[in-house]
Amino acid sequence: MRILMAGAGATGGYFGGRLAQAGQDVTFLVRERRYQQLREHGLVLNTPQGTETLQPQLAQASTLTGHYDLIIVTVKSFGLAQVMDDIAPAVGPETLIMPILNGMRHIATLQQRFGEDKVIGGLCKINATLGDNGEVIQMTPLHQIYYGALDGHNDERLQRVDAALRGARVDTRFSDNIMDELWEKWLLLSTLGAVCCLARGDTRQILTSRGGEALLQAVFAEILSVITAEGYQPRPAATARIYELLNNPATPMTSSMYRDLTQGYDIEADQVIGDLLLRAKRHSLVTPLLNAVDVNLQVYLQQR
Repeated sequence: MRILMAGAGATGGYFGGRLAQAGQDVTFLVRERRYQQLREHGLVLNTPQGTETLQPQLAQASTLTGHYDLIIVTVKSFGLAQVMDDIAPAVGPETLIMPILNGMRHIATLQQRFGEDKVIGGLCKINATLGDNGEVIQMTPLHQIYYGALDGHNDERLQRVDAALRGARVDTRFSDNIMDELWEKWLLLSTLGAVCCLARGDTRQILTSRGGEALLQAVFAEILSVITAEGYQPRPAATARIYELLNNPATPMTSSMYRDLTQGYDIEADQVIGDLLLRAKRHSLVTPLLNAVDVNLQVYLQQR
């Protein structure tokens, strides 16, 4: 299977690297700075098991040729418009596009550009970041990737994707209900991002503060009400697990959006929080805490 990884950050670098190690034909589509970094140092995977260095196949938008069987999109959500232009020459009649982005808006955006039959569902769970020299640092052993047809019909094309991903050294979840998985991932990451960015701290600091647990519970409830109105049919066991994971002061957690914010980077405010507010308005839901978070993030972006 010919695979294009659109992005070689922590997520794309890790999962693309594992696919390349498994013998898949993987090319990383990257910008100039990352291109030079990877050419000079290789793709370095720094994991709990040790450090491995790969010499990856690289391409830039101007040099991309031929069609790919699978394009895995791993850029930040605010980079989607540009990456869609970049990957367009690589999309052929049989190409499947699997976005691993935060939020849900990107699904409709990709479908409108490339067609509903081209886009499949995908998400990952990994605690990883990039080091000072561009190395991928996997902070815990967690490395799960979920995928499946958005309508639940995993046909022969999806079976081929599953075969390719199963061969890599990652935990795979071939789902026939990927939409619920996507809603639940959004519930987790948006709640985590909202409370961390609003309180400017990790979950341990929040939960050990006066009113911290009440804040977490209220934000979680607002977001759950929004995604339920949008079509998610709550799975009580799953939502309970998400809340228990967040409501555990023994294990401090932060979101990638909060980490980006504390470093002065651009953030996925519109895609993670703003889109929830638009959906809430569509259903006349009152979400004062989400509104407070959104204003907070907009002010941050103005001040950058």
